[in-house]
Amino acid sequence: MHRYLPDLARRSVPRYTSYPTAAEFHTGVGPAEQAEALAAIATETPVSLYVHIPYCHEICWYCGCNTGAIGRASRLDAYLVALEQEIGAVAARMRGRVVAIHFGGGSPNALPPEDFVRLTELLRRSFACADRLEIAAELDPRTLDATYAEALARAGVTRVSLGAQCFAPHVQRAINRMQPYEMVRQAVLDLRAAGIAAVNLDLMYGLPHQTSEDLAETLAAALDLAPDRIAMFGYAHMPRLLPRQRMIPDEALPDAAQRFAQSALAYDILVAAGYAAIGFDHFSRPQDSLARAAARGTLRRNFQGFTDEPGEAIIGLGASSISQYDGLLVQNEKHVGRYRMRVANGGLAAVRGVARSADDRLRSGLIERLLCDGSVDATPAPDALPGLADLAEEGLVRIDGTRVTVLPDGRPYARLAAAAFDRYRQPDAQRFSKAV
Repeated sequence: MHRYLPDLARRSVPRYTSYPTAAEFHTGVGPAEQAEALAAIATETPVSLYVHIPYCHEICWYCGCNTGAIGRASRLDAYLVALEQEIGAVAARMRGRVVAIHFGGGSPNALPPEDFVRLTELLRRSFACADRLEIAAELDPRTLDATYAEALARAGVTRVSLGAQCFAPHVQRAINRMQPYEMVRQAVLDLRAAGIAAVNLDLMYGLPHQTSEDLAETLAAALDLAPDRIAMFGYAHMPRLLPRQRMIPDEALPDAAQRFAQSALAYDILVAAGYAAIGFDHFSRPQDSLARAAARGTLRRNFQGFTDEPGEAIIGLGASSISQYDGLLVQNEKHVGRYRMRVANGGLAAVRGVARSADDRLRSGLIERLLCDGSVDATPAPDALPGLADLAEEGLVRIDGTRVTVLPDGRPYARLAAAAFDRYRQPDAQRFSKAV
């Protein structure tokens, strides 16, 4: 099940949260294309919203997200004004029905609790929302208490993901994120006491000074909290692109073989504990909606990772957020000041993206099904098959005619299989993360 193949494990490939990937975005796409895509969404079409809060109280050195330290409270106030302006501009152009709202960042709970509630109420007023609306939020347990948990419940939040990463103190120091296990445990208790039953944990392997023993102890502690889902992400070290990661010396990181061993250990522990393996980095309780979607063949992959959200389009709100339409991928301005200027007076914030051709949409579907289901018929893209030959020779994938199936040994290398369908891909260690 876990075969370490150095040449394959060290390859750099996209995570394929979209296709084409963000590496193909260009400035030839902007507000006009975004407005056209919004207007093309038919009435009652299910839509998901993603709301980006690009602020944290403290900056973690491992983080690859678009975020910055809050500093003055007035920065948050000004950002919320701009976000409200963008919500109005988007809502005026879109007729679909919102079925899910996802808050990410940064740290959405960098907002004062009353502002979070007010923002959620604004979204409900501005858009036509489904009666059964899932609202999820990625939260920092260091700034989450019982009062905030109660505010989340009032806002209608149904699912929370807590960034736990690793419970080993020496690893936390190395990534500038000190949060003792008891702090995370209390956050889980506060959320459940407030009535938010679905609580997930985000964990990581491959962190500086992290050992397999650290990971095993973290997983044991995490399992005591009985999370509904666990995301097990591999740390992507790209200090040339992310200056904050320069605080983490290269020599502090586990090598490729150690990373692979940590990933394999996490899989073994979580599956033995009864969690269903979803895709290549998610795990969920068998009764959770994510596991049920995987079993039904309705699992999706987008900018939030593996998901069961039913939205046919994803509309990103806030600085740097990405929207996904059938024929268009588009990203908002990243710089908060420039974002605020763009949305002033009813403007849209798009600055880059890519129009998706018929071939792009076809390959996007093939990549998504391969990563979500582990098998796909490559008949529409036969040029992918030669790129799978080395994986087939290693027993990682099976090719039956044009049917491609990722075998159990190949699960850690699933993104390499997906890359065979990518007609844009050029190996580039500076843009992409390691395969394992």
